[in-house]
Amino acid sequence: MEYEKARSYIDESHRFGGEVSLKAITGFLARLGNPQDDLQFIHIAGTNGKGSVGAYLASVLQEAGYKIGRFVSPTLYAYRERIQINGNYIAREDFGRLMDPIAGVIEEIKKNQEPLPSPFEIETALSFLYFREQKCDLVLLECGMGGLNDATNVIKNTQLAVITSISMDHMEYLGESIGEIARQKAGIIKPGATVVTCLQRPEAAAVISSVCREGRNLLAVGKAYDARVLKSDLEHMTFTYRGETWTIHLAGAHQLENAVLALTGIQALIDRGYEISVQQIKDGLEKTRWNGRFTVLRENPYFIVDGAHNPDAALKLKKSLDMYFPGKRKIFLMGVFKDKQYDKIAEILAPVADTVIAMETPDNPRALPAKQLAETVSSYNDRVLTAKSLEQAVELGFQTAKPEDVIVAFGSLSFIGDLTKIVSKEDNRKDI
Repeated sequence: MEYEKARSYIDESHRFGGEVSLKAITGFLARLGNPQDDLQFIHIAGTNGKGSVGAYLASVLQEAGYKIGRFVSPTLYAYRERIQINGNYIAREDFGRLMDPIAGVIEEIKKNQEPLPSPFEIETALSFLYFREQKCDLVLLECGMGGLNDATNVIKNTQLAVITSISMDHMEYLGESIGEIARQKAGIIKPGATVVTCLQRPEAAAVISSVCREGRNLLAVGKAYDARVLKSDLEHMTFTYRGETWTIHLAGAHQLENAVLALTGIQALIDRGYEISVQQIKDGLEKTRWNGRFTVLRENPYFIVDGAHNPDAALKLKKSLDMYFPGKRKIFLMGVFKDKQYDKIAEILAPVADTVIAMETPDNPRALPAKQLAETVSSYNDRVLTAKSLEQAVELGFQTAKPEDVIVAFGSLSFIGDLTKIVSKEDNRKDI
């Protein structure tokens, strides 16, 4: 199947599937020969930080010579970004070729009137086929949502279960309390797996500990307060932890917690027999890059993009802005999905800004209309502008900001790729 046809096939599958359970993907993968059973996994769940922690782990393991498959969502710049090996995206030809057996199985399922897979389940299955074919040593698998009933949780061979920071998000699916959400996230814990997590809120920590005791899983907790920051700026952070000095290049106050959690995971893998030297860990951490998470696109004025889309991430973004830009005038470009806690996000961040420009993701039925967002933001900041497009939002941002100011775009990962291209075009025009 040609790549474009494969993509269209997946897009059309939005018409079926989507049941929040493992029933459809279990039957689907069985017909494909259960490729996931031939793979070893690092499974990552959590509300915030999954991508960054996964990036650290992948970089270190690659530095140690392992062939690492990675399945991530959402993606920022390219669709094929979600299925990659050692940082290289799946080729268009491989994607199209692997869709042939998948499409054949789906047609069989339709005939038998069995539960049909959703687009995410199709992508998950295709990644398993690809990683098995390419003989990956380990696969870093990010949950799409939750954990217990997430399509990725069909796996059995989990070496390491990583649970990042847990907070309130997707409550309509995961529960109305931290404990209920933690129970969903802890659903990725499999017999025999080592579990690593960061310092969680007491309710979440209690749930994770309970699940580990029930399954007799070894639990390790990465405690960021045991680390000491030696130097921190937008270019890098150097810190000491467990007798060693480490350097990372991902910006954001929360990256210390993410790096410590990744280090805890690496130590757990070493304890399980994986060969990784201290120097390989240091080199891997230093080489880690992960765009869209407090990423600086340009300077004078600074233009920063961040995926903060829930209250906990908004608090972390505020902390990062306070750390890097104290006293600086800030212009916010904010766009959110209507199923998010946008009022709480606005309450946390809008008072920090001199001006807020409300925008919306184009051609996305989940996007909150910019006018409605502006009305919400106006309760917390009376300097609110409304943009009809991402291009206009960027233009208004540059018109409002002075060279010494800071422009910050946040609220969703869905528009960061487009915004990055728009800002790049703006810069190119100025160079002409």
